[in-house]
Amino acid sequence: MYPFVMSLSATQLEHSFGALLNRVPRLRNRSEISELSGGLTNRNLKVTTESGIYVARISSNESNLLSIDREAEYRNSIIAAEAGVAAPVYDYLPGAGLLVIGFLPGHTYDAENVAANLPRIAQSIRRLHQAKPFVRDFDMFEIQKGYLSIVKERGFKIPDEYEDLARYGDELFKALKATDEGKVPCNNDLLAANFIDDGAKIWLIDYEYSGNNDPCFELGNLWAESFLPIESLRELVTAYYGEDRPDKFARAWLLSVYGKYGWTLWASIQDGISELDFDFWTWGMKKYSDVLRDFGSDFYHEQLSSLRRNTH
Repeated sequence: MYPFVMSLSATQLEHSFGALLNRVPRLRNRSEISELSGGLTNRNLKVTTESGIYVARISSNESNLLSIDREAEYRNSIIAAEAGVAAPVYDYLPGAGLLVIGFLPGHTYDAENVAANLPRIAQSIRRLHQAKPFVRDFDMFEIQKGYLSIVKERGFKIPDEYEDLARYGDELFKALKATDEGKVPCNNDLLAANFIDDGAKIWLIDYEYSGNNDPCFELGNLWAESFLPIESLRELVTAYYGEDRPDKFARAWLLSVYGKYGWTLWASIQDGISELDFDFWTWGMKKYSDVLRDFGSDFYHEQLSSLRRNTH
């Protein structure tokens, strides 16, 4: 997720993760180790050895509560790498929470970079979406229900009026289902920090939430996570489809709102289980404030009508 967690020193990293890294032969003779930014569900370590530079992704044991399937992440990462948009995969230790991938040199994006490179980003996303199917599906409507069940069962905090907004989700689900055109392999978590630009190509990293999904969820979620103006979503959708598509713009925007509705509970779960020094609740409430503003708004109803009216 977001790169706000304080990094550990090389000595601290060796103390905490050295034994785990030593279980992978290619990482044993390391000359340097450092922590990469990004990651509220895992730690990302840059490991330099004589044979090359690698990234060790180390996950927590609570990932399953967040709808993260580490086996699926591993297998989908291979598929994305074969499609030419993700880092090569080298090692995976099932049950140990360790995935080893290649280090991609290049510039890691921020929101400003995303806004300036939407046509190139759309090109990389299309390449991912044309890959062979991933090993599982990603459906935010199902995930949101699962998150809500976990929050209730464990007594985590639920925002005021949260469940009252479910009527919009039901309405939206029906409209989307009636105009569905199928699923494609999606990353589903394209934050700005998950783009790496090597000058020739934009790479897409981090496949924790990867799964077959509506391509418009990918576009809307990407736009929302970088907090871009509405004109940027129109530009992204047009670049992706190669033409002006009001129905797809509507679909992407509506799915971005529902995505925030679901991610709000992701934050609630993290607030209850994470040991990281990060204010997950405040992060989630920023998303929820957008949901309160957008669900039922005039713009919401306009886009719902556009979705129904303009679908090809």
